[in-house]
Amino acid sequence: MTYKLKRSAERVQKVLDEFDLGLQAVELPDSTRTAKEAADAIGCTIGQIVKSLVFRTKISKEPILILVSGKNRVNEKAVKEYIGEKLEKADADFILECTGYAIGGIPPVGHKTPITTYIDEDLMNYDEIWAAAGTPNAVFKLTSGALAKITNGSIIGIK
Repeated sequence: MTYKLKRSAERVQKVLDEFDLGLQAVELPDSTRTAKEAADAIGCTIGQIVKSLVFRTKISKEPILILVSGKNRVNEKAVKEYIGEKLEKADADFILECTGYAIGGIPPVGHKTPITTYIDEDLMNYDEIWAAAGTPNAVFKLTSGALAKITNGSIIGIK
């Protein structure tokens, strides 16, 4: 019997296939909506979870994706030093419009529109990390190097 991914996870898988790195989205029976839920469902540490957080720049109103280790919080003042303007929280409608995905399943790739991406330097300390794959139950395993490659993200200090 062939297992079929939900439509949002399928979209992510198609993007992952383009990189030819053997990355595979899987859907789990338990929720992966939060970093804690994801770590529990996968059986890894919370630091190995990639949180995909979308912000909006205060002046230009552009989306910014910050890929954060599940154990960390974003220090918006620290990130301002890299992007040159303040960040503001993005609402669910803005996030869905920019990414094509709902909060709780936002993947690091495959967004509706190109999004400038920054990667928490702490993610580089792990050989194996896990990112959302388009639904609150879908994830994929990768290396920190592969994350940098597939997102073309800049590695920064976010704390």
